[in-house]
Order: sequence, then C-alpha cells, then structure tokens
Amino acid sequence: MIGEPFRIVAAVVALGYLLGSIPFGLILARLGGAGDLRAIGSGNIGATNVLRTGRKGLAAATLLLDLGKGAAAVCLARMIAPGFEHVAAGAVVVGHCYPVWLRFRGGKGVATLMGVSLALAWPIGLVYALVWLGLLYATRLSSLSGMSAAVSAPMAALALGHLADARTLAPLAVLVLWLHRSNIARLRAGTEPRIGGTK
Repeated sequence: MIGEPFRIVAAVVALGYLLGSIPFGLILARLGGAGDLRAIGSGNIGATNVLRTGRKGLAAATLLLDLGKGAAAVCLARMIAPGFEHVAAGAVVVGHCYPVWLRFRGGKGVATLMGVSLALAWPIGLVYALVWLGLLYATRLSSLSGMSAAVSAPMAALALGHLADARTLAPLAVLVLWLHRSNIARLRAGTEPRIGGTK
C-alpha cells in the first residue's frame, strides 16, 4: 500500500507542476494577436520576451500571472496540505521552466520564483522585488536583474532565520542561473540586450 505521506507529496507535486506549466505568456501573446511567442525575440515564454512584441500590457499581465501561479501553488499547499509548502514551491517553478505541454521548454523562472518567495515569507519576497526592480531600473538588463533577485532570495531567507525556506530557495536560484547560462555568456561578452534598447 502506498503510504499517506507519499500520496500527499504526489498530489502537491502534481498541483504545483500543473499550475507552473500554464504558459501564460504564450497564451496571452496569441490571444492578443502577437503570434507565437516562441518565434519572437529570444523565443522564451516569459514577460521580457512578451515585452519585445511591443505589448506592454500583455507583458505586465504575463509577469503578474507567472508571479501569481508561484504564490498560488504555495498558498494552496498551505491550505490543503500544511507542511508541504516547500514541495509545492519546487514543483511550480520546475513546471514553469519545464512544461510538458511545450516539450519541456518553458520560461526561466524569475517571476514564478518571486511569487514563491512572497508566499513562503513576504519579507523574502520584498527583498526579491527590491533587488529585481532596483537593478532593472539601474541597468535595464532583465537577465542580470532576475538572476540577482533569485540569488537574493535564499540569502534573505538565511539572514531572516528562515532556514527551511533557504533550503528550498537555494536550489531554485541555481536552476534560474542555469537557465540563464546563455545570458551569462552574453553579459560577459557585453552583448546582452537591454530593455528598451536594440537587440
């Protein structure tokens, strides 16, 4: 017989993954008449690439929805399976980055990880948002801002004494860095495009 804890974990993983795998950027771009987002700009399904279509409203909606699904997964797990919030946190980010519907080619997890951070502990999410928005304003480099924010989350969790949150957020930050490896190469070469600039 399958034990009750295993069934709970399986259910939370499925819930988180399915929520995370909803490709809001792709859906909104198509509904908004911008075409297939995977054939535009970087081909990514996140808010930054939606912005490259020139549809700022769609980009903002994508950002909020990707953030929201990260927060929703954690909050739902907290309500229906208390103590398994961190399982949901990992599953929703993985679902966003590797959605089965898109042959496991999804987004890079920055907005969804922010939603997770806010839901786990709002002060961590606040640090995440301040780092992300502050660097984005200062540099206009979306990738650098997002990666820095992702790394700030486990650091903030440690500083605030949220050790369980830090243990969850650290590998997710590493995942975000891994998915940005091509951006890192362009940053080192000085060829990374800036928001509002030419690619």
